[in-house]
Amino acid sequence: MEWTWTDLWWHYKYVFTLDITRYIIAASLSYFIIWQLFGKLLQHRYIQKKRPGLKQHWHELRYSVSSVAIYAIVGVGIFIGVRSGAFNIYRDTATYPWWISVAGLIGLILWHDLYFYWTHKWMHHPKLYRHIHKVHHKSVSPSPWTAYSFHPFEAIIQALFIPIFLFVFPIHGLALFIFMVYQIARNVVGHLGYELFHNAFITSKWLNWITTTTHHDQHHHYFNHNYGLYFTWWDKWMKTEHPKYAEEFMDVKARKSYQHKRNSTPATSK
Repeated sequence: MEWTWTDLWWHYKYVFTLDITRYIIAASLSYFIIWQLFGKLLQHRYIQKKRPGLKQHWHELRYSVSSVAIYAIVGVGIFIGVRSGAFNIYRDTATYPWWISVAGLIGLILWHDLYFYWTHKWMHHPKLYRHIHKVHHKSVSPSPWTAYSFHPFEAIIQALFIPIFLFVFPIHGLALFIFMVYQIARNVVGHLGYELFHNAFITSKWLNWITTTTHHDQHHHYFNHNYGLYFTWWDKWMKTEHPKYAEEFMDVKARKSYQHKRNSTPATSK
């Protein structure tokens, strides 16, 4: 099927609008509900001592918009791939059995977790880190706005996992949409700064393979641990999980409100 430059521009604007809307909704709801509305009530659940200031938030917003602009370019590439038959994003549920749609969603989540772990670890190579990944780690104490705060090159790398997946597997349009909502929600939760997960995510064998906010917060704080995204598997298998992950999680959950109020550090805009 043929396409025109008008088609590409329209699709670019569509993908950009959709993705920036997902980001703004997920980040702003988390920020205003958890950080502002219930910030004082939940202050004992704030993981680190120092909080980011407006300077960091503006840094995060600028780079997040830049990342979405790049994601939209990749979205146009996917559009061309679908039109040319290279990718199969189908809408008719009769095209494949229902379980193919479910398998596509699960497979995309598992693939993203694997892809993110290894590309993320690669970004920590000294020659790449100081030029590229350092942009994300400017947020030593992350916030919901950190979710898409990437150097443009890293944004390209992190966007390519979907077209790579589509070269191999078909996926239903609804499954792809659900995944996109899931990934931004989990991304924002990982950068939330407040630990709201239940203790079972550490103590239960049925849940301790799911990353908590503390898991990724430690990555920002300590730099060279906890590279995983959705699951703890790769960090455990590759022995990159922080040795005090469970201990720090339980310490945060054991805090009393009055204790954290006495020990906390005021907001900073360094």
